[in-house]
Amino acid sequence: MVPGAPVLYPLNRVRAGCVVIVRQLTAGPDTNQRLREMGFGEEQRVKVITLQNNVLCQVCNARLGLSAKLAEQILVEPVGPSSLRLAA
Repeated sequence: MVPGAPVLYPLNRVRAGCVVIVRQLTAGPDTNQRLREMGFGEEQRVKVITLQNNVLCQVCNARLGLSAKLAEQILVEPVGPSSLRLAA
């Protein structure tokens, strides 16, 4: 880990209510492109609404659901230093 570099977390590990910024997509090229088309592009702010079997997020003024497996391939950074709480 590089000192001063942001710590990235999979989207499916962020607790409900947290706001994060998408930093990296780690799925395949076609899936990454589809995620960007849905609004999950790099630098986008996302609010996690619920974490159940799926991950419900608010992105671009829309609510979108993702499977936990797909959400795991979206790496995010907290907006504020104390805004991130990890799910169990």
